[in-house]
Amino acid sequence: MKSRNLATTSLAIMAIGFLITLFLPENLAVILLRGGFEAGLVGGIADWFAVTALFRHPLGLPIPHTSLLLKNRDKIIQSLISAMENELLNKESIENKLRKVRIVSLGSKLLTKFFSRKKARAELLQQLSEFVLRLPLEKAVPYIQAAAAEYIREAELGIFADKITTKLMNDGKDVAVLDYALAGVSTWTERPETKAMLGKLASEKLSEVKLGGFKGMAFQAFVGFTDDDMLGGMLQGMLQSAIRDFREEDSPYREEVIREIRVALFQLVSDETRLASLKEWALNELQSEAVTGFLQTQLEQIRDKAVTIVEADQAAGGRKLFGLYAMLVRRISKEEQWIQGWEERIRASLINFVEANHFRLGLLVKENLDSMDDASLVNMLEDKVGKDLQWIRVNGALCGFVVGLVLTVVQLF
Repeated sequence: MKSRNLATTSLAIMAIGFLITLFLPENLAVILLRGGFEAGLVGGIADWFAVTALFRHPLGLPIPHTSLLLKNRDKIIQSLISAMENELLNKESIENKLRKVRIVSLGSKLLTKFFSRKKARAELLQQLSEFVLRLPLEKAVPYIQAAAAEYIREAELGIFADKITTKLMNDGKDVAVLDYALAGVSTWTERPETKAMLGKLASEKLSEVKLGGFKGMAFQAFVGFTDDDMLGGMLQGMLQSAIRDFREEDSPYREEVIREIRVALFQLVSDETRLASLKEWALNELQSEAVTGFLQTQLEQIRDKAVTIVEADQAAGGRKLFGLYAMLVRRISKEEQWIQGWEERIRASLINFVEANHFRLGLLVKENLDSMDDASLVNMLEDKVGKDLQWIRVNGALCGFVVGLVLTVVQLF
């Protein structure tokens, strides 16, 4: 250290100066200088001895009351631990400091500072993309299947189906389905190929009818006067007329069909046997290879889309990520009670942690100091406080020199 060299230099100057004055002719100046150098040499040696005695034996001699730090090593360590635990870092001061810190606000500022840096956002998105790509999706499929199976087993399908059916009926969805079906049938009956099919079908069925007597003769005469086209047109017209009747709001047939549909639906959702069979079928299908492959494919597609979105935002400098963060911050900042609640919970957790682990500070200091040998401990202390101690030697030599001058003047008088 420079201060140690300076202290040694000052002591050497005093010694050399004293030796030189011994061989110079006697006069007032020489006498004064000899007295100053002599006193400075004595003071420098005394302070050198005192400073050295703190850390080691001077000149390696086991002089009593020297090497004080090593002799009192345990006391010093215990004093350091006690000072740290009871004065510097006592529990009360740490807890009081924690009570003054707005933890959520501080965390928000740190996160805002982090997300405001474009490079940081890009690195975060890069890590997120790599993390998503490394996800073992094939291992997630059995968990999804197990969760879905558990849900199906515990689900009360009867109540669920009844609620859905009631909601659909209240919203008029059953009537809408009926109208949609009637519109589809009406469109189908208007086609020429439908007319031809109906005529051919009616002709084939009429030829199978067997009636005897006068009714049979009349029926056969009727059949003989008609052809496939006529029969198809008649059936087509009747179907279209019936459909128009069903689509009329005040049609009694329409009300009857709607009533029957509703009764059939409620009977279906109330059939425990059918529902149990449906549940069993769903559980079996859920474990099939087809469903496993479907879930695997869906998860891969979701991952691909997520990676695409993340990479696109990374190329744009993380603007969407920062926008999402800003939106969350604005939303959370309005929830003062929520923030206050989290402040209290986090603070209480930290205080409990401090109370439970405060003693570990002393243990950590003791373990670190115990792991150091005597030489390392002395070097550490000299490195930290030796500079100031070396100045004691310099000051001792200088003060001794000045005091020597004064005492020599006194002796001369």
